[in-house]
Amino acid sequence: MVHLDPKARGITGQIAKRGAKNSIQTGGRWVVERTSSWMNGCGKLRRCTERRRAPVGFFIALAGTTITVRCLIRRAWSLYRWDTRPRGSRVR
Repeated sequence: MVHLDPKARGITGQIAKRGAKNSIQTGGRWVVERTSSWMNGCGKLRRCTERRRAPVGFFIALAGTTITVRCLIRRAWSLYRWDTRPRGSRVR
């Protein structure tokens, strides 16, 4: 494949100014990107050396369950109050 000069193809490059919004820039992280980063935060998945699919599937399901439960607890923390509620809002 021959790579042509961008100017010969009619493409001009521009560097965006810092802090200026562009129409093609996204405002935040995509949902899939954020979910992948949550899954990458699980150390067992990063160091998984299993050859069989069953243990790998189990660890992925466990990580997804942990992430979901954390999210639900954080949401309940701001919406509801209960008697045995811990003092700090940090859930690990």
